[in-house]
Amino acid sequence: MTEIPTPAARKPGPTLALALGGGGARGLAHIHVIEVLDEFGLRPSLISGASIGALMGAAVACGMTGAEIREHVLSAIGGRREVLNRLWSLRPASLSEVVANGLRFGQFNLERVLAAFLPERLPETFEGLDIPLKVVTSDYYAQCECLCETGPLMPALTASAALPAVFRPVTIGGRVLIDGGLWNPVPFDHIAGRADITIGVDVIGHPPAGTADLPNGIDSLYGATQLTMRSIVTLKLERGAPDIYLRPEVGRFRVLDFLKAEEVLAGSAGIRDVLRRALDERLSALA
Repeated sequence: MTEIPTPAARKPGPTLALALGGGGARGLAHIHVIEVLDEFGLRPSLISGASIGALMGAAVACGMTGAEIREHVLSAIGGRREVLNRLWSLRPASLSEVVANGLRFGQFNLERVLAAFLPERLPETFEGLDIPLKVVTSDYYAQCECLCETGPLMPALTASAALPAVFRPVTIGGRVLIDGGLWNPVPFDHIAGRADITIGVDVIGHPPAGTADLPNGIDSLYGATQLTMRSIVTLKLERGAPDIYLRPEVGRFRVLDFLKAEEVLAGSAGIRDVLRRALDERLSALA
């Protein structure tokens, strides 16, 4: 009779590390990747993230499934009325509160915005997460990357997603920090060699092709940022790519198209089959 191996004797499954990139609303496509990993029963042992990737990574790291993240996103930003209600809750209660917070026009306090939209189950500190998380931010004055992985979680997430000119920079430990995607758009270098399978998800996107129209000022700014981010990632890939590198179809969406959450998810769903095939090949090679 064949003996059934005890749990301790069974061969452990492969480890997986996940790097989720920045790209604003285009990063909603990360949900597809998380859901496919759930299908395969694969839970990351390490996550790195920049900007929207850091937010998605924090949700996974605190124990949420892809389905739970999808449900939360669509309930929080899937409808204009819900978004307006949440934003309305952020209004100052009085003129004295406005003055106390400083009269800054054109830059929003992202930490307050995130507090209204992120899942309540996120812990206060990195140490409260189930999975180690590396959050990438950019040091404005030192002109370098600043990696956050211990201490208070919300300030780090806020800094990583603080898109210049839209959201206020964040000060942590005396350093003025802004959007981490500007320095490290897809931070797969922070997971290199740390697991049997490494996955990088690129949601930088690109300006929609096939038109001769001149972009307006905002589109020109974001398009130029995409050029810079793309050049950074291209150089990093030449030095060493993750085992699986994914680029969902998100080019036609703008960085602040969060109200188009369902469209972003529908338009990027093709990445699911790409990842399934890549995982099948990788897992077969490791067997």
